[in-house]
Amino acid sequence: MPRSPKKPVEKLAPVADTILDHFGPAAGMSMADIDAATRRLKRALLERMLGGELSHHLGYPPGGTPPDAPGNHRNGTSAKTVLTDDGPVAIDVPRDRAGSFAPVLIPKHARRLPGFDDKVLALYARGLTVREIQRYLQEIYAIEVSPDLISAVTEAVVAEVTAWQARALEPMYPVVFFDALRVKIRDEGVVRSKAVYLALAVLPDGRRDILGIWIEQTEGAKFWLKVFTDLKARGCEDILIAVTDGLKGMPEALEAAYPQTTLQTCIVHLIRRSLDFASAKDRRPLASALRPIYAAPSAEAAAHELDALAAGPLGQRLPMVVKAWRAAWTHVVPFFAFPPDVRRVIYTTNALESVNASIRKIIKTRGHFPSEDAALKLLWLALRNITAGWVMPTNRWKPALHAFALAYGNRFLRLET
Repeated sequence: MPRSPKKPVEKLAPVADTILDHFGPAAGMSMADIDAATRRLKRALLERMLGGELSHHLGYPPGGTPPDAPGNHRNGTSAKTVLTDDGPVAIDVPRDRAGSFAPVLIPKHARRLPGFDDKVLALYARGLTVREIQRYLQEIYAIEVSPDLISAVTEAVVAEVTAWQARALEPMYPVVFFDALRVKIRDEGVVRSKAVYLALAVLPDGRRDILGIWIEQTEGAKFWLKVFTDLKARGCEDILIAVTDGLKGMPEALEAAYPQTTLQTCIVHLIRRSLDFASAKDRRPLASALRPIYAAPSAEAAAHELDALAAGPLGQRLPMVVKAWRAAWTHVVPFFAFPPDVRRVIYTTNALESVNASIRKIIKTRGHFPSEDAALKLLWLALRNITAGWVMPTNRWKPALHAFALAYGNRFLRLET
């Protein structure tokens, strides 16, 4: 698989020695001295920019001649401490006599520069709690912040989450994978294990996208109909293939919302479930016996192989395996109508399971979330980090692209016309 292109390293312009000499000697400085000099330089630059903003506001530079007409004038400075990505920096903010100066670089009442908020959000996205972030900032940057301030920073992403959940979607997706993971959330004073459902779509050009996050205590047709209604309201008119692992109520809801969509059971999940019924010595023979079923060229040939397994010694010893395949057969059969190139794309929900596994690593240290909103914030930030590297098309997509075009005709090609 091709690697993601590396981001070019920014080539920084050199700083004149006369400037460097002002902030420290050429030798003998410790890392603490360098950090202190960096904060001094940042303070000087911030105050210089604020002074420039005030000059533009008043219409004359410091020490210059004010306009002839009586008007506004400089009125000293006021002390202010701002939190930056390098730690707290004390600055002097210039004032005007009329009180009409509104700085853009550091707005009135602002106590944090953007880099500080980004650091807090990055820590939160990696699963740290508010108290853990507070301790981390104190230990690494010697910044004392309250839990309320950290909560306010993370709360600022709620608007972004809401906009992301309501964003417009593509009119058609060739494949959408649906899967769930369990998250503990406090609800009405009781900690409950709720299912968080994700939808991972493959776009016509092979790129991947997470369509949304839905939290529900129980699954069922009513819940899934709400999910599909949300997708339709956001512009998704058609899904060619929906791949799931036997999610309860989905077939009925999918039939009501997207009657033309093919519902496909995840073959890999079905194989894993079958192997769970086998003892250690039977697992390898059973895996070999199942392969002719899912690798069959047609549904009829697959049914014949399943009957052969049921009649053989393995099937007699493990009747629950055959029963599991026959119970799911209605949603296994569509798999055999597709050529091998499409089968490779839809036979498993592993792409979405990989996302869920990454999320579990992030939330495993948390006992539970205080609310659904808190869970949604962290899940969205985690997904933002996970999907940032999704720049390449799905593996083996080009051959599947032609197979989709032949199999679905205008339903697939309408985006191109």
